[in-house]
Amino acid sequence: MEQPLVSVIIPTYNRLDSVCELLESLCRQTYRNLQIVLVNDAGESVRAVSELYPELDLTIVELEKNVRHVQARNQGLAFARGEYILLCDDDDLLLPTHVERMLAAIADADMVYSDVEIFDYVLEGMTRRATKRFVFAYEHDLEAMRRFSTFVSSGCLYRKSLHERIGLFDVDMYHYWDWDFFLRASEHGQVKRVPAASALYAFSQSGSNMSGAHEDMRPYLDRLSAKHNLGKLPTKNFFLLLEEPEMQERKAATEVLWDGEPIVSRRAARAAGDPTGEK
Repeated sequence: MEQPLVSVIIPTYNRLDSVCELLESLCRQTYRNLQIVLVNDAGESVRAVSELYPELDLTIVELEKNVRHVQARNQGLAFARGEYILLCDDDDLLLPTHVERMLAAIADADMVYSDVEIFDYVLEGMTRRATKRFVFAYEHDLEAMRRFSTFVSSGCLYRKSLHERIGLFDVDMYHYWDWDFFLRASEHGQVKRVPAASALYAFSQSGSNMSGAHEDMRPYLDRLSAKHNLGKLPTKNFFLLLEEPEMQERKAATEVLWDGEPIVSRRAARAAGDPTGEK
């Protein structure tokens, strides 16, 4: 039987080093029929990745002006040839069996998402090495997800036909596009959690991860709440929210797969003196 094509949509802006780590992780996937749609949101050139990873089916979309991450995903969808879409942020990573596991899980669903390991890091040359890491795994409870979403979009897999029912990603939900997408997908299809931490979510508390700017998020949270009738929602610090009793009760068992070692890209390996680009 022919394997279905999975289109991986990656919006990026001036993160060539981490994009190369992500592409390295995609090269290591046990499932091989992937189309990589890399949407350069008017940032520095990413053309070097074509030479670094010639074996990937790579589509580079160059945007003439910066449209921000939600619209960049929508632009990428127009180039997706696959029956399935897999989303990933340009600074996150996927462990080798991730796509294979997600495709197995989606047989009776419209969208599946995995648990993740969240990691902070230091840079060693061009490579990120984890300094702190913790498992992010919570029960799939739709009513609880209306109060605090534990859906991580990086690594989620869904049928491209889902967009025919729910439309594109909502650009008005800049900070909460993923929560909005999850709620809309749940209203119009079957969504499942896969209990394996096979995606790695980078969260540098000293960096520019926009999830940390909760002061700026209130208008978007209010907009999300009005759209889905969620009531008054808090904009507390993400890590403080995880310590609250309800979140502690929602914790779930999961399969931990990462050995904690960094994923060294060919770009980083060559910069470190390995002309073959191998570790």
